[in-house]
Amino acid sequence: MIATGVIVEYNPFHNGHHYQVETARKETQADVLVAVMSGHFLQRGEPALLNKWQRAKMALQNGVDLVIELPYAFATGHATDFAYGGVTLLEALNCQSISFGSESGQIELFKSTYDAFEQHHEQTQQIIQEAVKKGLSYPQALQTAHEQIQSQTEHKLLDLAQPNNILGYHYYEQIQKHQYRLQATTVKRKGAGYHDDVDDRKTIASATGIRKALFETKQLETLEKFMPATAYDVLKGAQNYASWAQFYPFFRFTVLRMNPETLRQYVDVSEGIEFLFLEAAKEHATFEGFMKHVKSKRYTWTRLQRMMTHILVGYTKEQRAIFQTPSYIRVLGMTEKGQQYLSQEKKRLRLPLISRIPKKHDDMLALDLRATDLYMIGTGANTTRLDFQTPPIRL
Repeated sequence: MIATGVIVEYNPFHNGHHYQVETARKETQADVLVAVMSGHFLQRGEPALLNKWQRAKMALQNGVDLVIELPYAFATGHATDFAYGGVTLLEALNCQSISFGSESGQIELFKSTYDAFEQHHEQTQQIIQEAVKKGLSYPQALQTAHEQIQSQTEHKLLDLAQPNNILGYHYYEQIQKHQYRLQATTVKRKGAGYHDDVDDRKTIASATGIRKALFETKQLETLEKFMPATAYDVLKGAQNYASWAQFYPFFRFTVLRMNPETLRQYVDVSEGIEFLFLEAAKEHATFEGFMKHVKSKRYTWTRLQRMMTHILVGYTKEQRAIFQTPSYIRVLGMTEKGQQYLSQEKKRLRLPLISRIPKKHDDMLALDLRATDLYMIGTGANTTRLDFQTPPIRL
């Protein structure tokens, strides 16, 4: 069976995702579509709108055959870590291809950009390091390097000012650096841009736009046209929609019981930001107030949210130093075809396959389990141990 993989969040699953899935299947002639999906906390450092089983169900009802959880340590990491975790799991599952959405839609540009950066490796790294020291975010630093390297090569390079291009570049980069067998393909992003608001004249909206409309207007029915019917039904049937506004009181409580030295042990917390966090947590009772207090040119919204998520979940720098690579393949759900693929590949998988949580498990999986418990408490479900009680979805 030919398997093609995608790395996703589905926050929530919408018509643009459905288009990508169907295009990826067609262009790679895949028998099986495998999605490596973030769990309860996401790459932008925020809780997922819906829990991971609800989002997995959306995917399985709309063209995906197998949903694998991307461990917390990679799902909430910087773009390079996120990409590495995702492509490593697809490689471990013996997928032949990976397909990702991009503003470019031309895989040749990803190759030429990677080759140019490798050809000017030392210069590229120096440009990035100097840009970061000046206070630029990593994506901005990468774009700065791109602009300078572009002036030194006759080949056209990828526009790294675009968010999906950046993530796609890191997928391609990690595949090449680790000499994985995955063949990279890209689908041109259709319709709305990554940060665009919903537009009633269209049928494709970004996940960001859908979430923004949901929280601002509270009119769920206006979002129906942007989602496949089965995905909309899952969204409509949800008891709760998670956001940082809902989780902030738990974060605030967590911060205020710590001192600066304790806060400094968590991933990404550095450069004295811990003192500002303590100050802002004492002063502000809302997420919006806290963010206005700590936001600056040096710290992007996403970077701050990642720090907050790591503090909330309890992910330390010591743990990150240990969690170098995914240690398991965790199945969240599968169709009959997905189950057939796992049966075919079972003896050739490069990592242990987990469908039910064993009593003895490693620290990386323990972190995923804790993230689920905290997510459920934060959303008001007040249910723990769901990872032990919930078998993979089967459609």
